[in-house]
Amino acid sequence: MEFIAARPANFVTLRMILYRPFTRYGECRGNKIAMKRLVLPFIFFGIFAVALMPIGAQTPVVASCRVGVQAPAFGFWTWAPFSTVKVYILAADFQPDELSFLLAPLHSWNSALEATGLGVRFVYQGATSVPLYCENCLTIMRGRVFDKTRRHATELRTYSANRDQMMTYASIVIDPMLTNPKALTNAIAHELGHNLGLLDCFTCKQKSTVMNQFKVVNVSNDMEGPTACDIAQVRAAYKELAIRIRPSPQPGQLLQDKGEEPIDDDTPIIVPKP
Repeated sequence: MEFIAARPANFVTLRMILYRPFTRYGECRGNKIAMKRLVLPFIFFGIFAVALMPIGAQTPVVASCRVGVQAPAFGFWTWAPFSTVKVYILAADFQPDELSFLLAPLHSWNSALEATGLGVRFVYQGATSVPLYCENCLTIMRGRVFDKTRRHATELRTYSANRDQMMTYASIVIDPMLTNPKALTNAIAHELGHNLGLLDCFTCKQKSTVMNQFKVVNVSNDMEGPTACDIAQVRAAYKELAIRIRPSPQPGQLLQDKGEEPIDDDTPIIVPKP
């Protein structure tokens, strides 16, 4: 295969000089050999440089991920590494046309998690008539969680059999007032971040993390999945799990700005084991 179109101009010029005709055979042969010895190293260098150009173009630039600025802190509830989390949706709580908006964040997180090697996946299992308390089960449901004082519209409820940060089962509870389909997607994407150890980051720049807050309840923030900084922090969270497992997070542990009233405070509630 010959990559003529990709060759730089100096390669073509060198080739023309290399095969320039000579008037005398002896001079032609001698000059060709000398010229080859002189020019071939430059030709190979040029080919090598051209070959590297696509590789350099595909190399991603790692953005700065400062905690509290572009990235959330971690140390929250977490599914165990290599868990297949079975996701169910409470059938009576949502309309059929809302289903795609609820499932979109699962696909976004799964696509991002594939590259981490952590082995955690969210797999939709279908509708359920009751919340499920089975191992590695996550139920998405509605419930009255909105509070005028704290103004939160979603909540993570979870249980740990070992009384540590490793979840046995959990529920994402969405207040009935949250009806905007795109806002539902944003809320689930945010809550899945909590499922993977991430805390809220109200001081983070807008759209730098899915763990940022809604400016207005029931209005989309256009965050349908994790950012590069979110994935970097999830990696760090699971790296810490290999060293130590924290105790169960306490209510109110989520990171908040000092003096700022949280808009979407997802305070966890530990559900007693049935």
